[in-house]
Amino acid sequence: MTAYTVADYLLDRLAEAGVRHLFGVPGDFTLAFLDHVERHPTVDWVGCANELGAGYAADGYGRLHGLGALSTTFGVGELSAISAVAGSYAEHVPVVHIVGAPTTAVQAAGRASHHSLGDGDFAHFARMTAEVTASQEVLSVADAPSQIDRLIAEVRHRRLPGYLLVPADVAEAPTEPPTSPLPDADVVTDPVVLACFRDAVAARLEAVDTVAVLADILVARLGAEDALHRLLSHGLAHASLLWGRRVVDESASAYLGPYLGAASAPAVRAGIEDADLLVLAGLQFTDLTSGFFSQRIDTARTVEIRGEHARVGDDDFRPLAMRDALDAVAAEVAARVDRFRLPDPAPAPPTPQTPDATGRLSQSTLWHEVAAFLRDGDTVLADQGTSFYGMAGERLPHGVVFGGQPLWAAIGFTLPAIMGAALARPERRPVLLIGDGAAQLTAAELGTLVRQGVPAIIVVVDNAGYTVERVIHGLHEKYNDIATWDWTTLLAAMDPGRTSTGVRVDTTHDLRRALAEARESPTLTLIQAVVPQDDVPPVLADLAAAAAAANRRA
Repeated sequence: MTAYTVADYLLDRLAEAGVRHLFGVPGDFTLAFLDHVERHPTVDWVGCANELGAGYAADGYGRLHGLGALSTTFGVGELSAISAVAGSYAEHVPVVHIVGAPTTAVQAAGRASHHSLGDGDFAHFARMTAEVTASQEVLSVADAPSQIDRLIAEVRHRRLPGYLLVPADVAEAPTEPPTSPLPDADVVTDPVVLACFRDAVAARLEAVDTVAVLADILVARLGAEDALHRLLSHGLAHASLLWGRRVVDESASAYLGPYLGAASAPAVRAGIEDADLLVLAGLQFTDLTSGFFSQRIDTARTVEIRGEHARVGDDDFRPLAMRDALDAVAAEVAARVDRFRLPDPAPAPPTPQTPDATGRLSQSTLWHEVAAFLRDGDTVLADQGTSFYGMAGERLPHGVVFGGQPLWAAIGFTLPAIMGAALARPERRPVLLIGDGAAQLTAAELGTLVRQGVPAIIVVVDNAGYTVERVIHGLHEKYNDIATWDWTTLLAAMDPGRTSTGVRVDTTHDLRRALAEARESPTLTLIQAVVPQDDVPPVLADLAAAAAAANRRA
């Protein structure tokens, strides 16, 4: 019987935390560890084309599953993935980054080992990664199980990535299997603090006529969506930032639309900024989701609910978990809902009109057709740029999970991330919306998507360059141009078995037909959607103007 090792313990703890897939690229310091992965009954290896793509895939997995895992080799591998890990840190995604390292003897001797800088210091890269991870552990034989438990618990609790350096000999060291469950997250809420917070909210509600809610991504990251929905069930006017638009029901009559500061629709801006009392749930304003910080919100009229504390005006209440704070507000609103002046139903956004259903595609018709195609149960990732902001003007079915990366804003992120999201939630149909420039950054993972049998529907927006950059600065400059690719031929080259489908469309009629056929296909479909180079979604045009102005300011 094979001895039980530290590697087995690590994999068992990841499996206990719900991880079923480990993304990465093999390296000689990880190969023996990967033998344990191959033998593990529940954790499957997903080999990616490069470490950056593996990191993005682990991020996509963590967004939908609560925890992702990434394996790279020391030095070259981990640094190739560090941008992905930094994105997970910026966007509050829990990912465990496992780095296979030279043996403890090699490190102690200070030898000029490959993948090192040759100076005998094997801690360079751990120090770099410490800046973009919430917890770091260098495993030792004596303490490995407790180190593993501590790191996984911290990553899950804080919803941030962690770094686990595993020397090759430590991975193979014998240890005992776990004898107790992973520790639960600490209880956050102090009952006395909760009671004081509820009293403060009640006092505010007694003095106002209108209440509105503005929600964002941290509601989803902290698992408080059901509590938010209980609050919104009382008919309060509400909006979301584009980063967190999936946390509210966009089909609800009281939904105003996306709030983007000065770039908001007038009715949305008035409904949020003019409310007597505004509940802010899980907000993190960024330049790209606030019209470059053009929001006008009077903090004296707000109840702000964060991850582990809340504020009512200038008064801070902590420790207080978001879910408990939202439920307290909902209870106080329910006791007074009859006295509030509820909003008129929000008008539906205008439907783009096309004079001819067979006419050439535009940004407007492209996103209108994509939105009409989506169904409950779809997972939609939209890459930064025309895709993310093109969808900003469209309402989505409530059962659609929609995501992007507007803070870290690494173009190309969504192509590998859709693979991770699809493997995390295989019952949902994955839909990827991505520009041609962004897709070129991570196109190698198309082959991984095919190899993994992910039935993604991929819309590549072919407009010959970096459109988001063009509208900020350099509309016709060559630095915003890219190489011209035939995406359908590229897909065929990555799929010699011809299990997938690639199609090029440039009319509304052909796009509609391609989407319908993709919906019925059990395998991957790539739609190369050709639109004019200088066509820009309205929201993106507004944000680009604000970005250009911000970049010119001293």
